[in-house]
Amino acid sequence: MKILIVDDEPLARQRLRDLLSDLPDVRIIGEAADGRAACELSDQLHPDVVMLDISMPVMDGLEAARHLATGVHAPGVIFCTAYDDHALAAFEARAVDYLVKPIRRERLLDALQRVRRRSGADWIEAEKAVTGQRARTHLCARIRGTLRLIDVNDVAFLQAEEKYVVVHHASGEDLIEDSLKTLEQEFPDRFIRIHRNCLVARDRLKELRRQSDAQVVAVLRDRVELLEVSRRCLPTLRKELRWL
Repeated sequence: MKILIVDDEPLARQRLRDLLSDLPDVRIIGEAADGRAACELSDQLHPDVVMLDISMPVMDGLEAARHLATGVHAPGVIFCTAYDDHALAAFEARAVDYLVKPIRRERLLDALQRVRRRSGADWIEAEKAVTGQRARTHLCARIRGTLRLIDVNDVAFLQAEEKYVVVHHASGEDLIEDSLKTLEQEFPDRFIRIHRNCLVARDRLKELRRQSDAQVVAVLRDRVELLEVSRRCLPTLRKELRWL
């Protein structure tokens, strides 16, 4: 059984290494200190189990679990935390187990047995259960089987293109499988609709400009694109600009 340990505290990672070290059927294949690094390492190493803290910088464990569930090799996730106040959210996500630090060896062995009995399909269903509980901090793109996480704060605008959405962000463009409607519902404070096929980041919206053909376009800060605004969205956008 291949295990990835994720915790922002080195001593906590060492504690897990010590507990796992003499188990004959267990191999620790990597460590990470935040949720984003956990997702990236998991995509490269394909662990069977991710031992995952919840309160971490960059991306917390609950969000990381959602991203981990989208991979082809979705691992079982065992949450390991110093507090019990996230237990409900973890089990609503159908986590394999939830261990409270300091972790006892007997509980850890029991959790690993639970992973062995759990199928990948169950964990994918778990991801569906947790989706929508809280807004993510990152969007997940998969390019030729490789995972790329995009910080939501780096996104300038999103455009629907056939069955995908193109994310235009600080480092370029990527395709994601989320729908615009889902993104609009998940991030109502972050993005605003300007057209049936486009959402823009509220803090990037600079002005509305009327073209010679009477078409109104949105001008974004630090972007060269002029984005078409639909007549239906225009009144809402004008009110938005008054508040910016």
